[in-house]
Amino acid sequence: MANSGIQGKFFSGLFWVLLLNLLVKPLWIFGIEVGVQNAVGAASYGFYFSIFNLAVIFNILLDLGITNYNTRNIARHPQLLGKHLSHILSIKVLLLFVYVVATFTIGALLGYDSHQFYILAFLCFNQFLNSLLLYLRSNYEGLLLFKWDSVLSVMDRVLMIVICGALLFYSSHGAVPFAIEWFVYAQTVAYLVTVVFAFVVLVRRVGVCRLRWHRPFALLMLRRSAPFALLVLLMASYNRLDPILLSLLLPDGDTAAGVYASAFRLLDALTMIAYLVSVPLLPVYARLTHRYEPVVAGKELGDVTRLSFSLLQVFAVAVAVGLAFVASPLMQLLYVDHTAESADVFAVVVFCIIPISLTYIFGTLLTAGGHLRQLNILASVALTINVGANVLLIPRYGAVGSAWASLAAQSFMAVAQMIVAMRIYSMCPSASYVLRFVLFIVAVVGSNMACASLALPWLWQLAFAAVLSLLAAVLLRLIDFRAMLSLLTKRC
Repeated sequence: MANSGIQGKFFSGLFWVLLLNLLVKPLWIFGIEVGVQNAVGAASYGFYFSIFNLAVIFNILLDLGITNYNTRNIARHPQLLGKHLSHILSIKVLLLFVYVVATFTIGALLGYDSHQFYILAFLCFNQFLNSLLLYLRSNYEGLLLFKWDSVLSVMDRVLMIVICGALLFYSSHGAVPFAIEWFVYAQTVAYLVTVVFAFVVLVRRVGVCRLRWHRPFALLMLRRSAPFALLVLLMASYNRLDPILLSLLLPDGDTAAGVYASAFRLLDALTMIAYLVSVPLLPVYARLTHRYEPVVAGKELGDVTRLSFSLLQVFAVAVAVGLAFVASPLMQLLYVDHTAESADVFAVVVFCIIPISLTYIFGTLLTAGGHLRQLNILASVALTINVGANVLLIPRYGAVGSAWASLAAQSFMAVAQMIVAMRIYSMCPSASYVLRFVLFIVAVVGSNMACASLALPWLWQLAFAAVLSLLAAVLLRLIDFRAMLSLLTKRC
């Protein structure tokens, strides 16, 4: 595959996954999730959000790194798909039991009551369905079938939009108030339908699939995927512990967790862009790091990394700075209660998009190359930073302190991964590129300060600053639209 070919394959996959998700995810986040929180209130949503994050942290027990390993393995050896599918599905069914036992045990230690356990039970099943969907999608990604993967990446959200939208409409026009349980049930239905669809389409490619338990294969798979599992657990912990610690360390913990959730939701939406870039990036990196021609692969590796870095960091810096300037009116637009507190949290936590975007580039590269030991060491340090900073800052600063703790942990992880990856793969940006990127940051900050000084309506201020930031990126040659269009039209 030629240099332009592998970049074209990556960029084509990136185009489709971004296009569909940008059409669907904003409606889900700002129309449905925000609507649900406004309908049930910050305390009720914070109650749900803290339980949800517990379920997310331990969902690695549903996967144990199998999905990441499978993406990398199928990208390198696509002929193994038919053989591995039935065996891995049987492993995941067994892991469901392990996950439920572990999660309910932690819930008991945290003092959960019957209502919390009821919600946790459904969320555990939802996480199992989500894990199963991600595994099925990893096969499409490994085969570089990015268009099919793009459809599956939004199908569950489309179904949730329809179901939750109908429930919100019914609630607003009827006598029955919206219950947070409805939100959970809608997720169950949407995940279940999407999993069945993904499985049927995949089976049509590989033939009839029956669950088969093969103990030596299961042990081999779990042993190979264990480092991936540890990495995901550590990263999920320092990404998702904040609302749980807020609930435990503050008297009004559920409300504080709800305030944090309102700010974190926007960050989660923004970082989805970076995640979507990493979806086609992992199998592309896996094939490049598996090349026997190190000179050729090294050049392609540098080209793909530079393209990804430019796209994501231009986006991340411009968005983080621009939204921080309009945090207060943005929160007032989206939410009904606690808007001032949410704005203070958002003005800090939005900057996490910058290190998270870096992590999705260099962390993905190190994962594809099999450098799990280094990643696990770095993730352990990041988790220690996050927990320590939260314990120190939450009692004094509340949700804002938790936002600073998250930013500190994410920044450490991103910088450390970038340094390790550049050393391993002998990548060093030119002085010219570094200077141009620094000038871009200065231009973004200056543009937002200038627009803020004009006393424009905040949406106009944000729009003008975004246009000026994009113009600066083009003039500084960080983004080349003609080159990207050329890559999009290339075929392998």
